[in-house]
Amino acid sequence: MKVAIVVGSSSDLEHARQASDTLRIFELAHEIFILSAHRTPLEVMDFAKNAEKEFSVIIAMAGKAAHLPGVIASMTSLPVIGVPLSASISGIDSLFSIVQMPDGIPVATMGVDSAKNAALFAVEILSLNNSKLREKLKEYREDLRRGVLQKNEDLKRGEPQ
Repeated sequence: MKVAIVVGSSSDLEHARQASDTLRIFELAHEIFILSAHRTPLEVMDFAKNAEKEFSVIIAMAGKAAHLPGVIASMTSLPVIGVPLSASISGIDSLFSIVQMPDGIPVATMGVDSAKNAALFAVEILSLNNSKLREKLKEYREDLRRGVLQKNEDLKRGEPQ
């Protein structure tokens, strides 16, 4: 089980690192690539066509025209999770570009700049066939629940948030 994280530009690496940090929590192997659907189309094609040899899920992040997730999805049968980035127009243009895929070429689309959720969705996909990973995910969510309850208790006691 290995996740590929693909960004279209080095300026997107901050988002890739957020996904990477989340995958590390679950001890999932992953690799980050900078590949542009517009500037390196041949390399994107090579990556996508060969991804199944090494990866189980692909997270693809892009801003502006945001073609990267769709282009990759068109050339692989692996699940592709698209993350629209707020490179322009608050990321709404990127969101629309990724979410409006034609029938037959699905891309699971996260919210704008939601790299962490993309990584968690990759964990969910991979946990379908891995009970150890599924248990880690349940523990992670329980930690989230406890954190919210603790903040609520702190608020009741008048402690600053």
